[in-house]
Order: sequence, then structure tokens, then C-alpha cells
Amino acid sequence: MTDLLLDIRGVSKRFGGLQALSDVTLAVPRGHIVGLIGPNGAGKTTLFNVITGLYVPDDGQFLLDGKPYSPTAVHLVAAAGIARTFQNIRLFGSMTALENVMVGRHVRTSAGILGAVLRTPAQRTEERAIRDQALAILEFVGIAGMANHTARTLSYGDQRRLEIARALATEPRLLALDEPAAGMNATEKQSLRGLLERILQRGTTILLIEHDVKLVMGLCDRVTVLDQGRCIAEGLPADVRLDPAVIEAYLGTTPEGSAHA
Repeated sequence: MTDLLLDIRGVSKRFGGLQALSDVTLAVPRGHIVGLIGPNGAGKTTLFNVITGLYVPDDGQFLLDGKPYSPTAVHLVAAAGIARTFQNIRLFGSMTALENVMVGRHVRTSAGILGAVLRTPAQRTEERAIRDQALAILEFVGIAGMANHTARTLSYGDQRRLEIARALATEPRLLALDEPAAGMNATEKQSLRGLLERILQRGTTILLIEHDVKLVMGLCDRVTVLDQGRCIAEGLPADVRLDPAVIEAYLGTTPEGSAHA
């Protein structure tokens, strides 16, 4: 597979006596959306946490845009161009939607702490630009009208959109989404799918963990399946859904619907 944005090989992670990941390989082509599926406890979120610097892997090779990449700290991962959302929404509840997105945007600022303290002209100019960019991102995800609402007062679906907006504010090359459709109704899921397609059209590559198999199979270009910390299948959705190992471990007899947990 050519032109990979993210290429990881032989990734392993152990927690005491538990082997959470074992020799996992994952290829994410640039400009594509890749789904990561599997039963609960398969290691999907652990793999996300390794990729995004929350966990230090025990072994493995990481290439980002063809260059060696060491996911050793969250802020370094963000600076390298990888942003993520979480299975359980993590927003600053007492801050407005606009402020939440501005926080994400600060990873790309240059004025520094001294400029912020002294309120230099350069810092004030940059802060205005951050605000304008944050408003534009809220418009893009469809919640510009909620800019001045505190995050905790937003509906569940809008909180999901806000978390994606904050991640987009970091200007990621790779957006890693951990179950963004969890808890959504059918209408909200359809709206989410439209948003992800627009993000892809903007040139941002997407890595997606999702239990809604119908959404994954209809949206993703490629799918990787984990089970018990190992990769058991990888390829086109039409091929993966018919793989006997995947059906046995995860899909059961209803690959068209949502998989069991």
C-alpha cells in the first residue's frame, strides 16, 4: 500500500500480566478513512492511546508521513499533527463552546507565555485570529449558534461535534475518533457521517473506532479488525465483513447491522 500517512508495525503493549496488544500492524493511507473495529476488550482504545501518546508501547515501529515517529507525549503528538476524541466526551464543561475550540487552537500559536502575560500587540493580534478561526470551525461542524453556550449545556450530539471541532482546531493531518456515534440516534448518526465526509474532503485523514458496523462499512475505505489484542483482518469493507474469523469473533450472523458488544 503506497502513500501511507500512518504506518505502525509490531506494536505491543502489556499491563502487568495482561497482553493488551500483540504485534499489531495498522496502515492508514493518506486522504482515506480507516475503521478499527472489534469486540469490547479487543484493544482498540489501547491502540489509540498508544498512537496518541497516552500509553508508551513496549515494542513497535511507527512511521508518520514516512518518517519515524515516537508517540511519547500528548503535546508532541498534537504538534506532529495527530488529534483525537475520546469514547467518553472530555470537554471543559464550564467554558463556552468557543473557548473550548480556542483551547485546541493554541497548540498552533507562537506568541508564547510572556506575550500572553504582557498582552503584547502580537499576542492580541494572534488571539483575535484564534477567535476567528475557532468561530469558523464551529460553523463548519454546524454549531456556530452555540458558540457562547457553556459546553455542559449542549445536547449530547452537539457535545460530540464540539469535541471534534476542538480536535480540528489543532490542524491535524490525522483525526482519530473513538466511538463518535456512541449514544446517537439514527438522525444524529447520519449527520455525523456527513460531517466526517466533509472533514475528509478538506484533506484530513481519519482513523475511526466505532461499534456501529453499518456506519463503518458504509463510510470507511478500509477496515482493520482487532480481537484479543491481535489484528485478525484488514482490507476493504466488503472483504472484511465476509471474513470467517471476523464473523466468528465479532459480527456473528448479522454483518449488516450493529455488532454485538
